[in-house]
Amino acid sequence: MGKNIVVLNGSPRRNGNTSALVESFTRGAEEAGNTVTVFFLDALDIHGCKGCFGGHSARESPCTQRDGMEKIYPAVRDCQVLVLASPLYYWNLSGQLRTAVDRLFALEEGDGNFLRGHDRASALLMAAEGHGFDDVLTYYQHLTEHLRWRDLGHVLAGGNCDAGDIQGKPALEQAFALGRSIQ
Repeated sequence: MGKNIVVLNGSPRRNGNTSALVESFTRGAEEAGNTVTVFFLDALDIHGCKGCFGGHSARESPCTQRDGMEKIYPAVRDCQVLVLASPLYYWNLSGQLRTAVDRLFALEEGDGNFLRGHDRASALLMAAEGHGFDDVLTYYQHLTEHLRWRDLGHVLAGGNCDAGDIQGKPALEQAFALGRSIQ
C-alpha cells in the first residue's frame, strides 16, 4: 500500500524551478503507488505564528488563527511523508515555507502530539541560483531530528535562476528517483 505524501511548495513561482522539482518528485511518487497532495503556499493566506501557545492538536483546526493553514493541518496530520520544497533565499527556506513550518507547531500543542514521530518521514527539494545549501541543510537536519522524522533525502539544484533554467538538468531525474523510492 502506498504512502500518503504532502508537499509544501514554498516557491512564489508556480512555474519556477522549485515547482519543476515538485512535479518530477510527484510523478515518481505516484508511479510508485503513493498519493501526493501539493500545497502551493503562495496561493494560501497564511499568517505568521503568534506564539500564543493556544493551539490544541486534537482539534480539527488546531491553531487559534483561521487562515490557509486550516487546509494543511488535516493533510499533514494524516500523512506519512512531508516534503519541504523551496527556493534558496538568503541561505534558508523561503518565507512562505518558513511561516507554514512555524505554524505546524499547533499540531504539537495541547491534547496530543500529531507532528512529532508517528513513523513519519521527510524530504527536501530546493532550487537556487547559487550553491550555498549548507545552512539550510543544518536547519533541515535539526528539524527532522527534533520531530523524529526519518530523512529520505534531498535534491539541491544549484545554478538555476530564471524560471525554466532547471529543464534538462539531472536534478529533475534525481527528484523523480527520490519520489519513486518511496514505497
